[in-house]
Amino acid sequence: MNPKFPIYIISKGRWKNRQTSRVLESMGVPYRIVVEPSEALDYESVIDKRKVLVLPSDFSKLSQGSIPVRNWVWEHSMKEGHDWHWILDDNICSILRLNKNMKVKCESPTPFSVIEDFVLRYENIGQAGMNYRNFCVMSEDGAPPPIRFNTRIYSCILIRNDIPFRWRGRYNEDTDLSIRIMKGKLVTVLFNAFLIDKATTLTQSGGNTDTIYNTGDKRFAFAKSLVDQHPDVARVVWRFDRWHHQVNYKPFKMNILKKKDIEFPRGVNNFGMKLYEREEK
Repeated sequence: MNPKFPIYIISKGRWKNRQTSRVLESMGVPYRIVVEPSEALDYESVIDKRKVLVLPSDFSKLSQGSIPVRNWVWEHSMKEGHDWHWILDDNICSILRLNKNMKVKCESPTPFSVIEDFVLRYENIGQAGMNYRNFCVMSEDGAPPPIRFNTRIYSCILIRNDIPFRWRGRYNEDTDLSIRIMKGKLVTVLFNAFLIDKATTLTQSGGNTDTIYNTGDKRFAFAKSLVDQHPDVARVVWRFDRWHHQVNYKPFKMNILKKKDIEFPRGVNNFGMKLYEREEK
């Protein structure tokens, strides 16, 4: 079951490994990869040219990281007449389903369709997405809930096009956008039922690794920028030998879903997904 809304991968300097592109192709998911003119030929040499969207200029020269590209994608999806769009990082290694305490690789486009089906049932969802595999940890109390509301959405994001916000800043653009959406009284939906396995930040060349993220100060400027934007809910903390931001999401817990005037189907719907064993090559 293919997704209703367009999927964009934003990529820079990673045509050789192109992890997210490989994952989506193995799952049969339609997508387009957004690249700068100076790298277009490199990407077109390894990816179907019809899937490559070339930006009008090298936005990297603006020293704003991926922000101008993200906003360009937003406008592109609206010009095509879409109400929502997906935007994915280019270093996703796999997409998994969490079910019965197992994290199993998905081999169909269905996870995207399931999330789209959910958000379209409600009036006031601004953003949804899949959690990181490493952030979804089993405990003595069992598996995490299939969905979390009103928290940040990273790296694999479904965005409602008509919300009055856009990407901004230089750092922490994903957390900042999520917070502004919640401050606007809209709901964010983070799925644990579907997860992304993603390369850890700063472990790969390309993207923003050598430019935006390389602050030379243990990422203090990176963390403090979010505090400057949202001093009411964010603070800087020291963890894992570097600076991080910490956000208090409790003020947004009263952002409650508003159901559309539709009848929800009863019973369990697995959207055609089946669990089966196969031999690994």
